[in-house]
Amino acid sequence: MNPVDHRLYVLLDPVAVERNRLPGLAVQSAVGGATLLQYRDKQADGGLMADTACLILAALREAMGDKHPPLLINDRVDVAKVSGAQGVHLGQSDLSPHDARAILGPEAILGRTIKHQGHARALQDEPVDYATLGGVFGTVHKDNPDAPIGLNGLFELRRLIKSLKPDLVVGAIAGIDATNLADVIAHGADGIALIGAVLKADDPQSAARQLRQAVDLALKTRC
Repeated sequence: MNPVDHRLYVLLDPVAVERNRLPGLAVQSAVGGATLLQYRDKQADGGLMADTACLILAALREAMGDKHPPLLINDRVDVAKVSGAQGVHLGQSDLSPHDARAILGPEAILGRTIKHQGHARALQDEPVDYATLGGVFGTVHKDNPDAPIGLNGLFELRRLIKSLKPDLVVGAIAGIDATNLADVIAHGADGIALIGAVLKADDPQSAARQLRQAVDLALKTRC
C-alpha cells in the first residue's frame, strides 16, 4: 500500500462553490494544512474535468512546488491519467480498484468509499491505499439515498476493516465539521473528509488550519 495521510481531506466540488474558484481554494486548503485533496465533479464531462484538474494541479505546484498534498480525482480514472493527478477515489459503482491500478500504476493512490459491511469485507482483496467510510452524517453536498451510518456505524465498520487490513488508513466523510470531528476521531477514524467547512468558510485557509489542529489534537488524545 502507498502511504496516505487522511487527517484533513478536502473535497473540491463545484456543487459547493463556483468551479473557477477551485484552484485557489485548493491552494488555500493545502497551505492551511490539508493533507489530501480530491476533485469531485458529478456534472462535468471528461474534457472539462481534465482541464479543471490541470488548473488545480498547476496552482498547487506554483504555490508549493512538489510539496503540495496529493490531488485525487473522484470516479474518473481517465481524468486522473491524463491530468497527472496523484490518484483516484472510487465509489462502489466505478471502475474496479484492480482495473484502476492496472491503468494508473503502482504509485497511484487509490481510495475507496465504504458504506456497509459487504464493502468492508471486499477491501481485503482490493489494491486500495485507504478507505473513507460514510456518509457518517447527513450532507447537502451530495444526493445520497442511503441513510447516514452514524457514529456507531462508523465504529463497527472501522473495527471490521482493521481486523481484515490492520494497516489500512480509514477516514470518515459527510456532515463533518468543527463541532463533531472529535467524536468522529474518537469512534476510530484516522481523519476526516469534508467540503463546506473549508470551501464555504469566510477564510478557507484559516478554516483548514483550525480543522487540522483540531484533528491532530483529537488523534493525540484518543485512547
